[in-house]
Amino acid sequence: MTPTRSERSHRLAELARLFLKLGTIAFGGPAAHIAMMEEEVVRRRQWLSHAEFLDLLGATNLIPGPNSTEMAIHIGHRRAGFPGLLVAGTCFIVPAMLIVTAFAWAYVRFGKLPQAEALLYGVKPVIIAVVFQALWGLSKSAVKTVFLGAVVALAIALEFVGVNELIVLLGAGIVTGVTGGVRKRPTPVQAAIAPLPGFKPLLAAVPAGAATVSAPFGLWPLFVFFLKVGSVLYGSGYVLLAFLRSGLVEHFGWLTEGQLLDAVAVGQITPGPVFTTATFIGYLLGGTQGALVATVGIFLPAFFFVAISGPLVPRIRRSAIAGAFLDGVNAASLALMIVVTLQLTRAAVVDWVTLTLALFTAFLLVKYKLNSAWLVAIGATVGLLKLALGNLS
Repeated sequence: MTPTRSERSHRLAELARLFLKLGTIAFGGPAAHIAMMEEEVVRRRQWLSHAEFLDLLGATNLIPGPNSTEMAIHIGHRRAGFPGLLVAGTCFIVPAMLIVTAFAWAYVRFGKLPQAEALLYGVKPVIIAVVFQALWGLSKSAVKTVFLGAVVALAIALEFVGVNELIVLLGAGIVTGVTGGVRKRPTPVQAAIAPLPGFKPLLAAVPAGAATVSAPFGLWPLFVFFLKVGSVLYGSGYVLLAFLRSGLVEHFGWLTEGQLLDAVAVGQITPGPVFTTATFIGYLLGGTQGALVATVGIFLPAFFFVAISGPLVPRIRRSAIAGAFLDGVNAASLALMIVVTLQLTRAAVVDWVTLTLALFTAFLLVKYKLNSAWLVAIGATVGLLKLALGNLS
């Protein structure tokens, strides 16, 4: 039954309230965000059945971009059509964007003060541990066969010798799609995902050059960069680190590795999507306008991909080759995350205190599944204590 105008307005208001709340309190990364959404829309409100929720979750693995944000957009679309898609996605993103912008303002104004440096001194090794936890969890599902293990190893080698991340991801997907998809029946997980028509040309359209250049900063190049990243980023929000480091640190020279780690740290200690790291970077580079431009650029593709993929979910669940393609992409994503974690660890683990903090928090995350927000708070406390004791170098 088609809802009346009054019912549609009521549903939009419900979506706005729910996702404004989640965007304000959703700490812990994409898995935690999705768990909170399942609690709200399946168990409490019964907007979707468990099966419908799982179908939408499978669809988010099909498309590039931030999984939890895309899940919010999918739920909004199912609940209230295209207006619901816009309302749910925007309300989930905006609180996090505002919070991160406030952090960016404080960082620019006070970031060089000893207290701010001490906070980041303790937080950075925790961020490395959080990324390690993501690697640990992803490896269990990404390396399902010896062949996929070999894909991971090869992708790591290619990344170390400087092959562009997009080529590594696409190549792994094509290889596994051709060699694996035609030989085996789809599993339930694999059958739930498939590459969208037209996605490969989009990948191919992104320049592959990785040479370091000194490029002048501008809002339009910033928007285009984040639009491309949001259009092709597969696997996990943490793979974003690899793209940002390659593009903004090595290629354009707009950021230092320390600033990149600071941006990721702020993305972790604030609620909402990890992709609001782009908001922080945008503010560092271009103030409030830069923050807005970067945020719109990185999240805009998620709205587009959900809008065109949502109606296709029942059909794309039947593709075996698509499942094999995504197996390869996920394996390559794991490899990119491993490489970028090793590279960023050099900037975060600088003495025995940070080494101990990184190892201890990694153990707590993997063993006890603690909320990363608490561990980030512990890291910040350690940094402030070290400053108070006069030992911060």
